[in-house]
Parts: sequence; C-alpha cells; structure tokens
Amino acid sequence: MVNVLIVEDNPTIKEGLEILINGTEDYQCTASYSECETMLENIQDLSAHVILMDIDLPGMSGIEGIKKLKEISKDYTILVLTVYDENELIFDALCAGASGYLIKKTPPAKLLEAIKDAYEGGAPMTSHIARKVVDYFQTNQVEKKSNIDVHLTPREKEVLSGLVEGSSYKAIADYLNISVETVRFHFRNIYKKLHVHSQSEAVAKAIKHGLV
Repeated sequence: MVNVLIVEDNPTIKEGLEILINGTEDYQCTASYSECETMLENIQDLSAHVILMDIDLPGMSGIEGIKKLKEISKDYTILVLTVYDENELIFDALCAGASGYLIKKTPPAKLLEAIKDAYEGGAPMTSHIARKVVDYFQTNQVEKKSNIDVHLTPREKEVLSGLVEGSSYKAIADYLNISVETVRFHFRNIYKKLHVHSQSEAVAKAIKHGLV
C-alpha cells in the first residue's frame, strides 16, 4: 500500500486527488492539507510514503515547505504537482529536495504511475519538464562544465542519465540489462562522489555541472 499525503489549497483539486488515490487499489490518502504550516506540525505523526506538494500555497510556498520537510528528514519523498512549468521554479523545487515534478494536467493514470515510481526510488518528470530543466542550464550557463572534480565511470554516467530522464530504478535496470540491486549499488557510489543524499540533488548537480 502506497500512503500518499496531499498538500493542495484548491478544494476541488484536493478532493479529486483524494478520490483518485483512495479509489485505486494499493494506494491510500493518509491525510490532506491546504497549506504547509499545519502539515509540518503534524508530519511526524503521519505515515506518508509520497507527499504530493503544490507550489502556490497560502502562507508558506510549496518550495519552502519542501525545504522544511527535508530539514526534518532527508527520507521524505516529495512529488511536486503544480500548474507552473517555468524553468526556475522547476529547478528551485528539485534543489529544495523534490523527487519529481509534474503538471496538474497530467492524466490520472500517469499521476498514479509517477507516485509509484517515486515510491520505488525514481525521479518522475515528463520529457517536457526534463527538457526545460536542461534548456534552463544551457541558456543560463549556470556553472556548466565547472571545475567540479567528479570522476564517474561510464556505467555510473549511464545510470545517472536514466535518473535525469526521470526513469525508475527498475526502468534503468531493464534498459541497461542489469539488476535493480546493481542500479542501487551504482547510485550509492554516485551519491558519495557527488556528495548528495537524494535523487533530486543528484539530478540537479548532474545537470548543473554538465556531468551527463
């Protein structure tokens, strides 16, 4: 059972997400909030495998909420679900610690698949969003090809490229014809070399420094 927590201020959208999640086998909405402050007050009493987070919220923004969650625990898996697809917001959310980034017009089946991917260790983003992230860095040249001294093996670069594209561990394993455990082994090494602790941090650093 994948336990999902929702942070969404639009009551119609929030109710729709609750109905979708609770009406799907092996998914359940454990709680929903219209703003971050109350969610943060209660988060340690809640069982949530994946947190669906809007960005434009009353009071604290979703991006600030992500940062606060990561201060509490690096283990929270947060999936942004928003109407905004501006490059800077996407990057800010990933740098804050989001595991994936989706637009609210994402079809229900794709949203459920993304929740499962995030739960299983993936970093779900549509190809459109992933392209915008890459374009942002190519346009702004933010430290691209900087003096960062990271020596990734060819296989580690292949695994990291899969993560940047939003693939789950299983999808990467299938594509490279290796086991999921081998993928996890490579990610542990990648995290050590990049000095990061999450998929989103690895994606942000990989694109920022032109590692893939």
